[in-house]
Amino acid sequence: MPRAGLTRPIVVEQAAQLADEHGYDQLTLAALAKRVGVALPSLYKHVAGLDALKAELSLQAIGELAEAMQRAAVGRSRGDALRAVAAAYRAYVLEHPGRYAATVRVAGSADELAAERRAAADDAAQVLFAVLAGYGITGDHLVDAARALRSALHGFAAIESTGGFGLPRDIDRSFDAMVDGLDRALSSWA
Repeated sequence: MPRAGLTRPIVVEQAAQLADEHGYDQLTLAALAKRVGVALPSLYKHVAGLDALKAELSLQAIGELAEAMQRAAVGRSRGDALRAVAAAYRAYVLEHPGRYAATVRVAGSADELAAERRAAADDAAQVLFAVLAGYGITGDHLVDAARALRSALHGFAAIESTGGFGLPRDIDRSFDAMVDGLDRALSSWA
């Protein structure tokens, strides 16, 4: 039962929506075929299999996250840039938890899209590097600070997206406190 108008980009976008709605770990070709209204074998006209689909989803999601951070950072510096990028990162994770999971757990790292994913990841890293450069952080310190920043943002957003914060304190307030603490730490990092 082929469906007219079904293309690879549509298949990947539908997979992204499915992952966001039901979780990255629940993404299967059978569920996707049902969602797009085709028989499972028909999907193979558009993707080579689940690993290839997850690789494409990862590429798309990394690009989307990098773009969101880039938009947030434009025209800002130091703490203002940090807060805007942190908020964009968090918003992306909360809005697209399945896609975000695809940015972290990449299927088949040696697949045909590996170089494209690395380039997209470099774009995202360059946003963080630009924010950190505003603090005067350079050289090897830049990599250390970028890893610390990414780890903090990832950890907070990943825990929040799974409902892991159960204490009776406003989550936004805790996020703001974390970003303020990062701002202070980055101000004296170099």
